[in-house]
Amino acid sequence: MHFILFLLFGLVVGVLARLIVPGREPGGWIISILLGIAGSFVGGLLGRLVGLYREGESAGFVMSLIGAVLLVVGYHAIARRRRSLV
Repeated sequence: MHFILFLLFGLVVGVLARLIVPGREPGGWIISILLGIAGSFVGGLLGRLVGLYREGESAGFVMSLIGAVLLVVGYHAIARRRRSLV
């Protein structure tokens, strides 16, 4: 049950990050879910580096969203570079 909630949380964070970052998303829903889940981890790492979270605490919604936005921006940059090379 926790895994399904984790995926739903990743979907919500990924979709919101996709709406925040302008431009056409080269990936589909699966990429959005993966970026949202990875964004949670990145947000947690950033929160620990800044001192917002201690080891073992999960990232909050805002930090997860910030992490996902950073990943979507990076994904857009990589996808744009690939399209220009082809």
